[in-house]
Amino acid sequence: EVWLVESGGGLVQPGGSLRLSCAASGFAFASTAMKWVRQAPGKPPEWVATSFHPLAHNITTYAPYVKGRFTISRDNAKNTLYLQMNSLTPDDTAIYYCARLQDDYRGQGTQVTVSS
Repeated sequence: EVWLVESGGGLVQPGGSLRLSCAASGFAFASTAMKWVRQAPGKPPEWVATSFHPLAHNITTYAPYVKGRFTISRDNAKNTLYLQMNSLTPDDTAIYYCARLQDDYRGQGTQVTVSS
């Protein structure tokens, strides 16, 4: 059975940082391209970042609104995807989901709230 479990969300002040984790099981994580997406209240989901697998040269890509502030990474030995988020702003407030790129299969999400 496929599982994606996100964690690490919370309440942070503007300018702060958070590190999200996504534990994966039930599929070949090391050879699967993964992504982070987010959804703010009343808005459609938006793509945040993608991590391609070693066969795709471990390429990472970012949405322009997070590039330079967020870093996606993965530990294939631990079947875990990460998202390091720095210089957070209230606009980053959303539920963050990790997902498989191939079929958009997602976990339950973790809430990130940026507020003073």
